[in-house]
Amino acid sequence: MRCDVVAVGTELLLGQIVDTNSSWIGEQLALAGIDSLRQVKVGDNLDRIVRELGDALDRADAVVVCGGLGPTQDDITRDAIARVMGVDLELDDEVAARIESMFRGRDRRMPMSNFRQAEVPVGATAIADPQPGTAPGLICPVSWPGPDGDPVDKVVYAVPGVPYEMQAIMTGAILPDLRRRAGVDAVIRSRTLRTWGESESGLGERLADRIDALDRIVAEGSPAVTIAFLASGVEGLKVRLTAKAPADADAEAMLVAEEAEVRTVLGDELVFGVDDDTMESVVVDLLRDQGLTLGLAESLTGGLASARVTDVPGASDVLRGAVVSYASDVKFDVLGVEPGPVVSALAAEQMASGARRVLDADVGLSFTGVAGPTGQEGHEPGTVFVGLDLAGEVMSVQLRLPGDRPRVRQFAVISGFGLLRSRLRARAAS
Repeated sequence: MRCDVVAVGTELLLGQIVDTNSSWIGEQLALAGIDSLRQVKVGDNLDRIVRELGDALDRADAVVVCGGLGPTQDDITRDAIARVMGVDLELDDEVAARIESMFRGRDRRMPMSNFRQAEVPVGATAIADPQPGTAPGLICPVSWPGPDGDPVDKVVYAVPGVPYEMQAIMTGAILPDLRRRAGVDAVIRSRTLRTWGESESGLGERLADRIDALDRIVAEGSPAVTIAFLASGVEGLKVRLTAKAPADADAEAMLVAEEAEVRTVLGDELVFGVDDDTMESVVVDLLRDQGLTLGLAESLTGGLASARVTDVPGASDVLRGAVVSYASDVKFDVLGVEPGPVVSALAAEQMASGARRVLDADVGLSFTGVAGPTGQEGHEPGTVFVGLDLAGEVMSVQLRLPGDRPRVRQFAVISGFGLLRSRLRARAAS
C-alpha cells in the first residue's frame, strides 16, 4: 500500500515555517510498513489543494494531508477534501460540543469561527484529538477513478499542522487504520542508539562488517535487523536499528540482540543513550546515581546549558544553579577568576571551581570561548574551553567547534556534558 503526503500552508512555501511534519509522517509510515513515495507542499488556495489531492490520489492508495484545519478563512483543507469527495460539509454536533467544552474549561469565550473546525465532509469520520487542541483529524473515504476508469476505494486522512496534535492523531488513529487497510500482519519496531564523538563516515566504517553480515542473513532468506545512520547535528549521530517480525516480542528480541552486537563494536563511551535520551538527561541520571550535585558557570553559552538541564524531568535533584558570567568582571568578582584572559584553559578551570564553590555543588562545569562571528583574545571563532571541577579534581579541554554562532554554542553544551559524562563513568568504575 502506498500513502503519500500533502502539506498545506503558504507559510511553508515562504519558508516562514519549516515542514518537519512531513518528514515525521514519512518516517512513521516507513516504520509501519507503508510505502510513501512522494511529498508535496501547497499554499492556501482551494483550487491548487484540490489539484494536488487529485494528483496524489492518481498515484497512491491513501493520502495524508497536513494543515489547514484551523478556524480561520484560510483554513480550507476540509473544503478541498469535500470537493474531491464530491460532497458537502456538515456540522458534526459531537465535535462542536467538544470544542465548546474545551473553551469553557479554559474559562474563555469561543469565537463562532471555531465551529468551522466541527464541519466534516459528508461520509467522513472525525478523529478526536487526544491532545488539548480544537482541530479534529479526519478519515475520508474516496471513490476515485482507477487506471481503467473504474472507481477504486481510496482514503484521504487530514491532520492538524500543530506537530504534537498531528503526532497524537497519526499514532492513535491513522497509522492503525492504514495498517488495517494494507493488511500488514507483521510489526516493525525500531531502536535508536545515540552517539557522540564520531563522524557519520567513521560510524559507517566501524559497523561495515556488521552491516555486511546482516545483508548476508537477509540474502539467505532469514529476517535480520537493518541499520541506518541519521545525522542530527548538535544532538549527535543516531544509529537506528529496525526489526520486522510477526509479533512485538519477536521484534524486541531481535533489537535487544542487535543492540548488544552494535555496542560491542562501538563501545559504551561512544554510545551515550537510547531513543529519547539526551546527553543532559544521561548526565542527570549519572549525577543522581552518584549522589552528586551540579553547578554551572556559563559565558559563551549564556544560560543554554542550564536551560537544557532543566528541560530534564527531575533535574532539581541534582542542579544547584548556574552563574551566567557573560561579562568579564562577573567572572572575576563572582566566580573568583584571576584577572587576565577569559578565553583560556585557566579561566575555564577557575570558573568551574568558582561555580562549585558559589553554588555549594559537588561538581562545577564551565563554558568560555568565542562563538563568533569575529575572534577574541587572539582566538578564532569556534574556540571553546570547557572546565570541570569534579569533587576537587580540576581539568579543562580546548575544543575547536564548527558552524555559526548558534551551532558553536550548542556544540559546546553537548561537548561539555559529554566530558562530564565520561568523567562520571570513570568515577563510577574506579
